[in-house]
Amino acid sequence: MCGITGFINLNGFDRAEALRTLDRMCRVITHRGPDDQGVLVTDRVALGMRRLSVIDLAGGHQPIFNEDETIAVVFNGEIYNYREIKRELEERGHRFRTNSDTEAIVHAYEEYGLSCVNHFRGMFAFALWDERAQQLFIARDRVGKKPLYYALTPRKTLVFGSELKTLLEHPEVDREIDVAALDAYLTFGYVPDPLCIFRRVKKLPPGQRLIFANGEVEIAPYWDFDYCPVEGRSEEEWIEELRAHLEEAVRVRLIADVPLGAFLSGGIDSSTVVGLMASAGVRPVKTFSIGFNEDSYNELKYARLAAKHFETDHHEFIVTPSVCQIVDDLVWHFDEPFADSSAIPTYMVSKMARDYVTVVLSGDGGDELFAGYTRYAIDSKRAVFGRLPRSLRRGVMQPLSRALPHGAWGRNYLYHIALDPLDRYIDNVSVFTALAKEGLYSDAFKARLRQDGADATFLFREHAARVRADGSINRLLYLDSKTYLPGDILVKVDRMSMAVSLEARAPLLDHRLIEFVGRIPPELKFRKGTLKYIFKRAVEGIVPSEILHRPKQGFGVPIDEWINAQLREQIRDTLMSSRMRQRGYLSVKYVQTLLDEHESGRRDHSARLWALFMLEKWARLFMDGEGARGERASSAPHQSVVPGESRR
Repeated sequence: MCGITGFINLNGFDRAEALRTLDRMCRVITHRGPDDQGVLVTDRVALGMRRLSVIDLAGGHQPIFNEDETIAVVFNGEIYNYREIKRELEERGHRFRTNSDTEAIVHAYEEYGLSCVNHFRGMFAFALWDERAQQLFIARDRVGKKPLYYALTPRKTLVFGSELKTLLEHPEVDREIDVAALDAYLTFGYVPDPLCIFRRVKKLPPGQRLIFANGEVEIAPYWDFDYCPVEGRSEEEWIEELRAHLEEAVRVRLIADVPLGAFLSGGIDSSTVVGLMASAGVRPVKTFSIGFNEDSYNELKYARLAAKHFETDHHEFIVTPSVCQIVDDLVWHFDEPFADSSAIPTYMVSKMARDYVTVVLSGDGGDELFAGYTRYAIDSKRAVFGRLPRSLRRGVMQPLSRALPHGAWGRNYLYHIALDPLDRYIDNVSVFTALAKEGLYSDAFKARLRQDGADATFLFREHAARVRADGSINRLLYLDSKTYLPGDILVKVDRMSMAVSLEARAPLLDHRLIEFVGRIPPELKFRKGTLKYIFKRAVEGIVPSEILHRPKQGFGVPIDEWINAQLREQIRDTLMSSRMRQRGYLSVKYVQTLLDEHESGRRDHSARLWALFMLEKWARLFMDGEGARGERASSAPHQSVVPGESRR
């Protein structure tokens, strides 16, 4: 596992200055790779990496080259089938110098060209320079486990990196806010691919590759989720084959030359992964769990049950409100505004695990793969409202809901059920709904959004139009797999684990497993109100029944209670501060109403208030340059742009 970075300008640059810039870009992501730094600098190309040594500890120094050193690669991630690829390529005459999975990328590119990515099983983001072709080839893994930011500057310099902060160390990358990305953040609580909070920077979406040649960027997909249910097979046949795929997905992720363990929340997904690790011969599995003093959020009872059942070497940590003192550090690691408060326990469990292991397996992806979120059941129940005449929903119900005052009983629900099916689902996953944003946004910010034609739901609509899925549940799984999974879940796990130099692997997101599950009929995933039906059947006998049949409980944080207690003054002072008012994109009156309603107990606005709090924390760090982290992240020149003022 590593962090990669670099820049290319085919018109050339000063090598000495390029080396100094590249060194800054590498050092700012030292947390991703504390073991080693490697660079390649020519008069047009600068490639850099920070390495966390996991496989071939002695021989995996990067960049890695082909035989005649005309091809060089920097790589972040793991290729789990690299030994098979290496054997095949050696049979075709390729000569390997190391036992590193990174070198398999170089020779696979020589043999297969751009289609080499189709041969890789793993999590990855890599940048490969081809001297003969004078092109840079960048690719990101199929589901987005590893991140990749890039920017094409006005001087035709392509700058890239594993984290946004490394791009900001390059003098040609500015910090003009993308108002569409800001709107998306306030809608969903994260900035979805390919948007970035800064206008000139983009994120390479999962399953896509980028070519930079002749000063131009070309992006194309190489893989996507596909749902083609196969009929005529019995339920028992599906269960047997699914279990075999699960076992293999875990087994191939056990390769490492360093200590390995697992996150254990006490849920079905993480318990399955730990159980399959134990079955594969990892005994005892080192497991790590987080708990809270607030009973309604504490899953330690089930984590302990699983740990005892699988006879693991178990470790626990209790998270208290005092942990919120690390918020500024978390903001620095995320680079962009990020509102998922479960980042706090994810960081703490990663920090605890790093004291014992270098690699952990997690249960991430199970809900998107097998239909585990309760919102799927809610959407199914509310589908009946879509049968109401559109004229009634749009012509009567929606205008009536907008006419009702904020806080009126039934206002939000009336608006919600009046929406079309896709809009209703978007509304269901939003932090601030379209109706709420009418009150939240200032007039100046609304005008700027109209001027730019920004629409936070555009990406959802694009995915919905492109999905190849039979059955409504598969369509929802596709939407979440293209938005919430890579934009929230995998960002959270990557940044929080890498913050402490810990590698996290997600066997439930193995692409061969995903492709197999895409063939399972949708009624076996969500059956008569039962979420994850086929998955639960497949892991019977592995996971204890007390866990298998327990109610769904997300990996949440008691932020609603903390905001009204230990964090009350800090959040109110931050959200009512003159600095936040001066930014100009929010209605101060509306924010005041949210605070008053939450503090009085009238409504639970914890998710919304946390999203606004994290946005202001981010702005102070990355726009105002506040604090030590901000000084490191603000070394490149930038100007702050107040939404509502066009400076294009």
